[in-house]
Order: sequence, then C-alpha cells, then structure tokens
Amino acid sequence: MAVNSSTHLAPPPLRSLPRSSFAFFSRIFLHPVSPTGFPRRSLVSVRAQAPTPDGYGSKQPLSLGKSGPLFESTDSPSSSSVIDFLTLCHRLKTTKRKGWINHGINGPESIADHMYRMALMSLIAGDLPGVNRERCIKIALVHDIAEAIVGDITPSDGVPKEEKSRRESAALNEMCQLLGGGMRAEEIKELWTEYENNSSLEANLVKDFDKVELILQAFEYEIEHGKELDEFFHSTAGKFQTDVGKSWAAEVLSRRNSRLTNRHN
Repeated sequence: MAVNSSTHLAPPPLRSLPRSSFAFFSRIFLHPVSPTGFPRRSLVSVRAQAPTPDGYGSKQPLSLGKSGPLFESTDSPSSSSVIDFLTLCHRLKTTKRKGWINHGINGPESIADHMYRMALMSLIAGDLPGVNRERCIKIALVHDIAEAIVGDITPSDGVPKEEKSRRESAALNEMCQLLGGGMRAEEIKELWTEYENNSSLEANLVKDFDKVELILQAFEYEIEHGKELDEFFHSTAGKFQTDVGKSWAAEVLSRRNSRLTNRHN
C-alpha cells in the first residue's frame, strides 16, 4: 500500500535533534531509502555491587563506566539509538491502512492498530503443540514494521510481490542499523524474515491472524459505516492454514452472514 501523505508523520525539527540523529532523519525524511549503514554507538557498562550483610546491596547508587565492570552488555542499543528507532516507529501509529482509505472509510485504523490486535490474538490463543506463543506475539509486533518507511503497499498499487519484498527488506535493514545492530536488531530481522517466508508454525499462525484481523476489521467497518466490504472476505477465502485461523475466521463469517441475512429480510 502507498503511504497516505495526510497521515504521514512530519519529521521533528532538525534543530532539536542530537547530532547523532541528524544524518538519519535527513536521509529518511528527505531522501529515498538507501542501504548505507549507521555508525554503531558505544555503550556505558554497569558495575555490579556485592551485597551488604543484610542481604540487600549497598545504598550507594550503581556506578557507571570506568571502574572495571563485572558485567557489561555490548549488544544492547544505546539510549540514543532506541529513541531514534522509536521516533521512526511513530509512523506506524499515524499511517492509516490504505485498503480502508480506498474504500472510503473515515478515520481508519493505523498500521500499529492492526499489529496490536494481532499481538493480542497471539496472546489469547490456546496452547498448540509445537507453537511458541511468545514468538507469535513478537512476529505479530514486527511483521509490518518496515512500513514505517515504505508505507502500506496494497495490491491496488500495482507493485510486484518481489519488489514489495525488496523495498521492505531494505527498509528493515535501515531500521535495524538505526537501532545500532546487535542481538535485538538481528532478532527483529529474523522474526520478520520468518513471517515473510512463512517458514515456521508460528509464522503460519500469525499469517492466519493477519487475515482474521483483516476480516474482523472489515466486518466492524460494515456495521459502523453501513457498507458491504466483500473484497476482503473474497481475498482471504480458503487461505487459512491453521485450525485456529479457520475456526476464528468461520466465527467472523457466521456473524457477518447472520447480519446480512437479517438486513435483507
């Protein structure tokens, strides 16, 4: 789906950004996506303290930095990287889903709205053999994250699937570089790729949740706006992979069919 310019996040004033953020925001907001990287930022280490005789630790604050840490994390993103990353992700909250805009829905859901309810679906789903629900939640939270840069690309935009995937992959790399690389960035890449390739039981389930969330939202908009959004039900029919997805989709369809029957009587 193309980005809806009216809902696009305006860049923060460049004069208010720290020097480390200026290059990123000037490139993301003023220039096309490029595969160039960002410098990794050095991290502050935290020194552990021995417990006092009462078993609680010193009342002195933990020391930072120079005194020789007992443990340190070199893979945690810096505070600057985190805030830059989260500021970019704000676009997920403000960019509306293009399919609803194309069908004249006023005040439609954002990309973040869609991902949030998918994460809830992953949370409340019953335990399934061989399925890690925590991983499903993580996949749901990142599966559309690249749309913070490329926007919501729909079939109506005429972008081939391979090109859509290429754009999103490049955007994801930009975002992970902005986060500073390391374990968290690699985890996001792995989760996104797993979903993109539909390569695990967790990805299968979250793919189904993506479609269930779509038709549930379509059904809710039909009630709210007095429309019939048949396209979304037709495009997902027969594409559910899991028993949970099929069961939840059948419940949405049953409720919709009952409503349509009552309206036509």
